[in-house]
Amino acid sequence: MSKMDVVVPTKLTLESKFKFRCHKGIKCFTHCCRNIEILLTPYDIVRLKNRLGMSSEVFLDTYTHMKIDEKSSHPHAILKMTDDKDKKCPFVTEEGCTVYTDRPANCRYYPIGQGTFKKEGEDGPVEEEFYFFIKEDHCYGYHEKKEWTIESWRKDQEVDYYDSVNREWKALQLRKNLPGHAELSESKQFQFYMASYDLDRFRRYIFESDFLNVFDIDDETIEKIRDDEVELIQFGVKYIKYVMMLEETLKLKEGAKKNKKK
Repeated sequence: MSKMDVVVPTKLTLESKFKFRCHKGIKCFTHCCRNIEILLTPYDIVRLKNRLGMSSEVFLDTYTHMKIDEKSSHPHAILKMTDDKDKKCPFVTEEGCTVYTDRPANCRYYPIGQGTFKKEGEDGPVEEEFYFFIKEDHCYGYHEKKEWTIESWRKDQEVDYYDSVNREWKALQLRKNLPGHAELSESKQFQFYMASYDLDRFRRYIFESDFLNVFDIDDETIEKIRDDEVELIQFGVKYIKYVMMLEETLKLKEGAKKNKKK
């Protein structure tokens, strides 16, 4: 998000306390939904496009723009703001959020920020989540008396499930371009974007191309990803890792291996 003063405490835990409340009567109501950059996650796209009754292609074309991350060359879907002077979220009115029950994870967390970093563990590198406060000059929510812990806020905002679905995908964002190495090719960027966001296209790619003739995918997984979009998100992460040669998460069929050697 832009135009914010991010305060990062030395240590912020799930037990950390803060006071905050957002409601229609507060004079900054919906101001935090203007002139901001909201990076959408795969599950955000699923919830929003289903809420609006759209395919992933139509939703992405209508409500997002692509941004290439400079450090990783990953393509990301960014929620497109309106073209008026306020540059507000397209789903926000004076009455509040029109997609509130399906709002993105970043909106659910606000005024808390959440990130992931990699550190060394006993058995090698591990990912660890961290939290920080987001304080903007226009926000009066911190002057309210309602007290929370980060844990109780997460529960109240129903963000736990979003995190569980997006966790493996978010861990991919820790990857950076190595010095002296080429950025991701346009082909890999397209596959990253498709498997992350354009899930309707990704499903067609799996079931309407030679994909299942090339990769050895078990029948149970095939049935899960056919109808379950959360399972498709998780499978998409495996596909991205394979394409980017991060992990050998998929196996080629024997015939495909022989053709590859030729």
